[in-house]
Amino acid sequence: MALRTSHKNEHDEQPRPPLTRLSVVIPARDEEGCIASTVEHLHLELRLNNIPHEIVVVDDGSTDATWQILTDLTQKIKELAPVQNLEDHGFGRAIVYGIDHCKGDAVVIMMADESDDCRDVVRYWKLLNENFDCVFGSRFVKGGGVIDYPWIKLRLNRMANFFIKTIFRIKLNDTTNAFKAYRKTTLDGCRPFLSPHFNLTVELPLKAIVRGYRWTTIPITWRNRRTGVAKLKIREMGSRYFFIVAYVWLEKYFSRGDYRRRPAIITPVEDPHPSKSSGQPSDVQFLHDRAERS
Repeated sequence: MALRTSHKNEHDEQPRPPLTRLSVVIPARDEEGCIASTVEHLHLELRLNNIPHEIVVVDDGSTDATWQILTDLTQKIKELAPVQNLEDHGFGRAIVYGIDHCKGDAVVIMMADESDDCRDVVRYWKLLNENFDCVFGSRFVKGGGVIDYPWIKLRLNRMANFFIKTIFRIKLNDTTNAFKAYRKTTLDGCRPFLSPHFNLTVELPLKAIVRGYRWTTIPITWRNRRTGVAKLKIREMGSRYFFIVAYVWLEKYFSRGDYRRRPAIITPVEDPHPSKSSGQPSDVQFLHDRAERS
């Protein structure tokens, strides 16, 4: 069985509320060749595992038939909830748009090109229900793997992730991968989102780690797209990745914990209806309210 690595903090023993619905957010731009199969395979896997879900595909300015295909699919997949980002475009903006429009209390971010394995989404859901705030997949641990990864991108990927791993002193070795899972409350705790492009894939996990959320890592598999064109442009993204890494690094070492996850406030509340048998107030009940974040 593949190994799983858990990372604890002082809030580990505090139980998280049970999850009721999974939202899978999929940014898509000009993905007419694969979006239908991506949605259909994902829906089938989640339905077979009895996971209540919605699939939020964000059309981020497509000029092909992507939106029409999604509209047609809604006739047979009621869990599909496509939306159009008609404002400024960008991979990160599309994800944020999807997060803002989803209804689930758990969110998985997934690519539209079938590079991610639908079975890993099921594993993410199960782990979030084991009291984790977020689950990060890694393609570069025992049990994980990649298929047809361009060697230049692979080399740059390993260098970038080694740099991040080193300066943040974390064991996660695949921070740049977009395919990850979060409780919705965790994402809300990572706001404001600053990255409009692919650098959001780095901002979200690093903020979650730095702000004290409980996370775990599991091995996942990835295969290169078989249709369409990759949207990540390395030359355009280098400085943007560096900016967001530097930003979160400064938060980690210089914000003095101002943005860290707050423990729940436990406030005793007296029952307004006293016990009829004894004439005394009934047992104290506790209301768990989340502390306000900075």
